[in-house]
Amino acid sequence: MTYFPLLAGKALSLSGDPRVFHIVQKMESTIKSVEDYTCEVEQTFYQDGSEEKRSNFRFYFKKGKKIRVDFTHPYPSLTIIYLAGEDKATVVPFRFMPLMKFRFSIQDSRLKTRAGQRIDQTDMEYFIQFIRKNLESTNQGDSEFRENQEESVFSLFALDYITGKNLEKYRIYLSKKIWLPTCIERYDLKGSPIETTAIRDYAINTHLDDRFFDP
Repeated sequence: MTYFPLLAGKALSLSGDPRVFHIVQKMESTIKSVEDYTCEVEQTFYQDGSEEKRSNFRFYFKKGKKIRVDFTHPYPSLTIIYLAGEDKATVVPFRFMPLMKFRFSIQDSRLKTRAGQRIDQTDMEYFIQFIRKNLESTNQGDSEFRENQEESVFSLFALDYITGKNLEKYRIYLSKKIWLPTCIERYDLKGSPIETTAIRDYAINTHLDDRFFDP
């Protein structure tokens, strides 16, 4: 999938809801100011509408696309580290044995999510770029939007972020305190769930040391 830079200065298509465009600009502004962040993630994948697989992990990101994932379920001591521009990621099977490590291609199916997402496609910067691209290039039709004092919820139609070929629907729950997603739901056009990603306990700009991402 092509990497699309942030396009904060480019006018968005007028086919969608202006309120969603405004929120996307808030998200872009936020992610530009983020030097690093961590969060807890629960990712659930579905098959034929039923839950098939669930993963829990702590996600770490530092500007320049330095990524670390510490799994707690189903691999309670597995860590994956990725540094921007590399075609391989480092896998530490047991965090209590840090000298035992392996290098795998980011294209290796063992490092991809159940939906086929690569490690370099997992950070919020990438996802916000994905939203912007599809709001500009994909006909949105009737989209969902609601909000209260703490949260905004909106939907969009998007070509899938794996192949860029299949049209899907996303519902995004956004904290108005930090302007980052707290839940991302992904559906096929029949309304069957494909994937749900719940995100909580954000810690932003905590000055993560580069050594924390040392493979």
